[in-house]
Parts: sequence; structure tokens; C-alpha cells
Amino acid sequence: MKTTFILVRHGQTEWNRIERFRGRADVPLNETGLKQAAATGQRVAKEWQVSVIYSSPLSRAVRTAEAIAMHYDLPVLPHPGIIDIDYGDWQGLTPEEVAQRWKDELDLWYHQPQRCRIPNGESLDDLRQRGLNAIRNLAEQHAGKSIVLVGHTVINRVLLLAILGLGNERFWYLRQDTCAINVFEKEDSDYTLVSLNDTCHLNHLR
Repeated sequence: MKTTFILVRHGQTEWNRIERFRGRADVPLNETGLKQAAATGQRVAKEWQVSVIYSSPLSRAVRTAEAIAMHYDLPVLPHPGIIDIDYGDWQGLTPEEVAQRWKDELDLWYHQPQRCRIPNGESLDDLRQRGLNAIRNLAEQHAGKSIVLVGHTVINRVLLLAILGLGNERFWYLRQDTCAINVFEKEDSDYTLVSLNDTCHLNHLR
């Protein structure tokens, strides 16, 4: 039985725009992000008959999910398995600020991300394990249905690498723009990627 996942990244926040490590900080959508979320809701409603909508518990993801859910009269269900990476001591800092204290670790993050463990935070392996556990459990709960998941750039990238059978060393070679839509299917124990980083629904906002 084929289960379809519509994996969405949340809309823009000010910390996306100026590039700060966001992680578990509850940064709200900015004006652009709210418009992106509305456009994403319209796009999803046109193309998929969705049965259930899950979101990272952080408000930037929840607000994006709500913009989708309003078209289906469905609740948004928070799911801790797709929350953003825990950036630990880096949370709220710019890359330049991080480099002043953790230059070697930051160098690993950008060049060998699979080897980086953020001080007092998570590794990509940690993220991959909890994300895949969430996907497997949800596929069992909603077999044969279409499921929306609204997450973040890091968890989305790691999930997409996992379903493609690629290692976390390829992390920086897969884009996740704000309010991008990705679609993949799970059938038995196999995954098929249908679309990746689709943002055509945002063209009118650029």
C-alpha cells in the first residue's frame, strides 16, 4: 500500500533572512513567510487530497501548516519527530559569531557535516534516526493516505537524503528553500522521490 508524504519547509523568518542558527528558538514567520505559507496552502489544496497534517511544534512550522490545514478543515498535529535540529550553544548566533568560539566545529559543519556534533546539540545522525522513526510510524498509522509534514531545512534535508539512500555527507548538496514542497512515497520498505524543492507556487511573490 502506497503512502504519500508531502514534506514542506516552513516560510521565511527574520533569522532565515539574516542567517542565524535557529534550531529550537521559536522564531515567528515574517511578512514574507506568511505570504509564502498562504501560497503553499493554496498549492497543496489544488493537488492533493490530504488526510492528516503534522507539523514541527515550533510556531514557524505550525503557522505554515495552519495555512494548509484551513483548506481541509483539519487540525494541525504537532510532532516532535520533525522538530528542527538542536543547535545547542550555537542557537541564535550568526556563523561569524560561532566562528569566534568554535572555528573547528564550524568548519566541520560546512565541509564534513556528518562528522560535526554541535556543542550541547544534536548531530545529523541523531536527526536522521528520529526523523526516519517518525516517517515509519506515520506510514503505519496512515497507510495508503496522503500526509503533510511541515518541518525545517535541516530535518527535511536529512530525511530526503535517507529516502534516497545517500549519506549525511551530502547534506549541503540538497536545497530546501522556504516553503519548498517535496513529495515522496513509501511502499513496503521502499521510498520513491516524486519531487524535490518545488517552489513554483511562490513565483508571484518574488
